[in-house]
Amino acid sequence: MKKIFATKRISKIICLLMTVGILCIIPCSYVSAAELDSHLTGSTEERTNIEEPGSAETMEDLAELNIANTATITFNDGNGQINGTLRILITLTLIALAPILLIMLTSFTRILIVLHFTRAALNTQTAPPNQVLIGLALFLTFFVMQPYMTQIYEEAVVPLEAGVIDQEEFFKRGIQPLRQFMYKQTEVDDVRMFMQISQTQWDGGALDDIPLTVLVPSFMIGELRQAFIIGFIIYIPFIVIDMVVASTLMGMGMMMLPPTTISMPFKILLFVLADGWNLIIVNLLETFH
Repeated sequence: MKKIFATKRISKIICLLMTVGILCIIPCSYVSAAELDSHLTGSTEERTNIEEPGSAETMEDLAELNIANTATITFNDGNGQINGTLRILITLTLIALAPILLIMLTSFTRILIVLHFTRAALNTQTAPPNQVLIGLALFLTFFVMQPYMTQIYEEAVVPLEAGVIDQEEFFKRGIQPLRQFMYKQTEVDDVRMFMQISQTQWDGGALDDIPLTVLVPSFMIGELRQAFIIGFIIYIPFIVIDMVVASTLMGMGMMMLPPTTISMPFKILLFVLADGWNLIIVNLLETFH
């Protein structure tokens, strides 16, 4: 046993010596930054490095990050376009933010809530299913927002692709049609309330004086208010049917029979005879004009 342990120990020492010897044989390598190519996209007059490439003299100089805190991207200004990878990154970012923008900055919220109230008033549980209601709400949202989306494309996207405006101007022009839409659907009292909370002065007139952080929550509160008012109006005729059916059953002594079992066919019959879906959707869309 002692010979075995001695042999293992000698083997470990030999492996350690060989490793140290290999590390001593490998020469030290130095790395320096290369010169910038003149054909790259972007301005070559403004560099993003603090010191000139290749000016490091010691190992401490190489250890320091030789990049400034600013960067310049030139888009279609006679010096190329945005890199394909950067375009993909921007596109994926917009796709990730699209659901939030769809819910908060368009008519989607009011439409979906009203459709849900309609189904609940009919007491049909899952008919129509959620997928149908969401799909219908999406297409109705595209119908309502089509003029604003066309304006965004013509006034912001097309000039950006043509290189007429920069990214900052693109965002200003792109958000302006949405601001106009939200301002039409927002009550002044809601805007004043958020202005007071944020301690911001507003004379109650100019749309440009309302920050986006105030306009969006004011718009959302107004959308929820309008949706619940419309939902209450939709509920009224169906509540009358429930009351009539419940009184009739009680007068007949059929108190053990649930009134909803009898009233639901009458609700569906009334809804079909009145062409309920067309009546609700048409009047709902008119609230945005």
